[in-house]
Amino acid sequence: MGVINQPRVAWEGARAFVAAVNADAYWWLSDMVGQYLGVMYQLNLAETRLRLQLEDASFAETAVWRARLEELLHHHPDLTPLLLQLVSETADRLPR
Repeated sequence: MGVINQPRVAWEGARAFVAAVNADAYWWLSDMVGQYLGVMYQLNLAETRLRLQLEDASFAETAVWRARLEELLHHHPDLTPLLLQLVSETADRLPR
């Protein structure tokens, strides 16, 4: 595998996570996030889902998730391939 750009993975992750919160993919993603990233990230995802049901804040939520995922990858670079896989599978589950 080539060089993986962590900020790019965080950006793509943020976009996919926010896109998934109001789609059927949310339930799968929520389970995967809880299993692999931890319950706090799963709760953050639920908060994003609730916030986006109340207001159109997808740009702000994407920015928050980007920062959150960049920090995660900064402290746990070993999670980069896992996050990349989550992003890919989430994108595949989103409606086209």
